[in-house]
Amino acid sequence: MKALCWVGTNKLSVERIPDPKILNPHDAIVRVRLSSVCGSDLHLLDGYVPTMQEGDVIGHEFMGEVVEVGPALKRMKRGDRVVVGSVISCGGCWFCDHGHFSLCDNGNAHAAIAEKALGYPGAGIFGYSQAFGGYSGSHAEYIRVPFAETGSFIIPEGVPDESAVFCSDAFPTGFMAADMCGIEPGDIVAVWGAGGVGQMAMHSAYLLGASRVIAIDRFPERLAMARKYARAEVLNYEEVDVLEALKEMTGGRGPDRCIDAVGMEAHTPGMEHYYDLVKQQLKIETDRPAVLRQAIMACRKGGTLSIVGVYGGFIDKFPMGAAMNKGLTFRMGQMHAQKYIPRLLEYVQGGSVDPSYLLTHRWPLERGPEGYDMFKHKTNDCMRVVFEP
Repeated sequence: MKALCWVGTNKLSVERIPDPKILNPHDAIVRVRLSSVCGSDLHLLDGYVPTMQEGDVIGHEFMGEVVEVGPALKRMKRGDRVVVGSVISCGGCWFCDHGHFSLCDNGNAHAAIAEKALGYPGAGIFGYSQAFGGYSGSHAEYIRVPFAETGSFIIPEGVPDESAVFCSDAFPTGFMAADMCGIEPGDIVAVWGAGGVGQMAMHSAYLLGASRVIAIDRFPERLAMARKYARAEVLNYEEVDVLEALKEMTGGRGPDRCIDAVGMEAHTPGMEHYYDLVKQQLKIETDRPAVLRQAIMACRKGGTLSIVGVYGGFIDKFPMGAAMNKGLTFRMGQMHAQKYIPRLLEYVQGGSVDPSYLLTHRWPLERGPEGYDMFKHKTNDCMRVVFEP
């Protein structure tokens, strides 16, 4: 089958690889119908995740059709149209039983690698390095889905493929970002990053009771989408002082809840960006935490900071004093797909949210390297490239 493979830093190639096979009775094989790029893939592409191996198939946000089921599966059958969460979880350990699916004890086939870096390993993730299980990703014609009845969900009638695909990762990640905020009626929520996850976090904040949502980014087309589709007020951080603007917009108090939907490769104007960039290139720090610093300073006293932008290791110049003395609450993590996807499919089916507007480019898999180059450099008004293998 055809698959989009990582072959080195900033190098992708469409290769012919063997078709996947059932390896465990709880596996299913899914024919991929749509598979989206994701901002976290860029951390792999840029070489910031050290456990990638040449030939690894990338991609983790997808939907498709079940073509083969393992003997232990009772509910799934061939022909089912499903969306699959990007996180691989067993559904039966203590963490899964408590709804913390991304912390699953059994979903990571290479748990020892993650344990060295994290202390305790979390769940596996499709197409996201050996440290997260070494599972083949979704930018391929077919994919093996472990623990298939835990992570796969039947797509309701009336929900098109173009909407369902983002219920795999972007929508549940954005929803979890808003959910972790503990939003109360009347709250003002600021979201750093107007990419796919940030857009879904804005929608989700309103679904959970926010009165106002403020989007912060530097790309006019993304801010325009946030204003049009997510009903957000917008700030271009290259044109305004974000901290001063947020104070003015909130009567001097600051946003009640702040969401970091950017993560380890944040950009900011001025010397701060070059300070972090140089330290990252020299391996003195692994992540550029400009958004995290700014959100800590912007959030009101006693507020909540929700972090879903991916961080991989160590950061510098973290304003711990501000966080402590302001009494901030931090909540963060990889998203619990299995907890949220059924609810989000209901939102989409009922018309509350239609994430299909994130799909700006629908391309064949053969154009995968070109698609990632466009996505990385944000050219041609690209929000998301979705491949149709």
